Amino acid sequence: MDVIKIQEQLDKNRRTVSFDSYDITVRQLLDMVSEKAIDIAPEYQRHFIWDETRQSQLIESIFLGIPVPSLFMATNKDSTWEVIDGLQRLTTIINYIADDIVIKSVNENGKKLTIEGLEKLDTFNGLTFDRLPKSLQLSFLTRPIRVTVLNDRSDFDIRFDLFERLNTGGVTLHPQEIRNCVYIGKFNTFIKKSAENRDFKSVIKLTKNAEKSGNIEELVLKFFAYFEHKDKFVHGVKEFLNTYMAEKTKTFKNEKALSDIFAKTFKFLNENLPDGIVRGNRKNITPLVLYEAVAVGVAENILNDKKMDSMKLVKLLNDNKLNSLTTGATNSKSKLYQRIDYVRQNSLK
Repeated sequence: MDVIKIQEQLDKNRRTVSFDSYDITVRQLLDMVSEKAIDIAPEYQRHFIWDETRQSQLIESIFLGIPVPSLFMATNKDSTWEVIDGLQRLTTIINYIADDIVIKSVNENGKKLTIEGLEKLDTFNGLTFDRLPKSLQLSFLTRPIRVTVLNDRSDFDIRFDLFERLNTGGVTLHPQEIRNCVYIGKFNTFIKKSAENRDFKSVIKLTKNAEKSGNIEELVLKFFAYFEHKDKFVHGVKEFLNTYMAEKTKTFKNEKALSDIFAKTFKFLNENLPDGIVRGNRKNITPLVLYEAVAVGVAENILNDKKMDSMKLVKLLNDNKLNSLTTGATNSKSKLYQRIDYVRQNSLK
């Protein structure tokens, strides 16, 4: 065991995480959500999965004074807080004590909670918060909830890592769903808008679950990242995309240029690949690595005013050489360059 190497690796990867902890009453949490001082990103909202019994058990724990896990927040530039971990708990509290307007602002499918399934406090079953005696309402509203807040001195990488590590709500978030919560700004909005492009959506074939989980927006991000920064790709796709999105979040000055190349590329692909970017008899699924090669290779030709042959492009989808460059161990810079160059060169007239 090399103690020095172990310590060096720990020191290299340890980051200074700056955070504050607060004990905030239930009433204060409600006020902050109502005033939008606490934000639950739309990408995160749809993952609320607790049923009425599970929600009721949390409410029971709060009434009984049983410690519940902290809510974890991050501070935004405007000093608002954004939920990182605790979606299920915070939404449950809101469903129990808030009015319909606030409930819908947190979760458009939300509804006022009626307590059910409790054993210790079984007299609460069938009751909403409004039907409790005023003394019990006040008791609940003044209960403290521990909130840990990552402050604004912490960088994007730390936020992304914490979203992955601390997300304990019973669901696994797709990396792009986390990015949509972490990298808030003009570029994130641009990615979402681009994902609605009709030509793009016609060319890409995804399962319904993949579309819902953020995959389609990640494909847009991949297109721009490989188109602009493929020279910076090393090996890890997730880290590469995070670095690119963090950079664009801080400085995004070429929206028109990126919008134009995206529109031209997918208009061309939609017109010349009637079945989309698919292989053989699998007409309903777009292989992700094949997508990267075809989309970026075509985009580079368009950028350089190169004329392409639609028949050659169609044949490339089932080309043996391209197949070997887009399957197996593909996450290397050399393979990335090779497959994009292969499409670029072999689609020309």
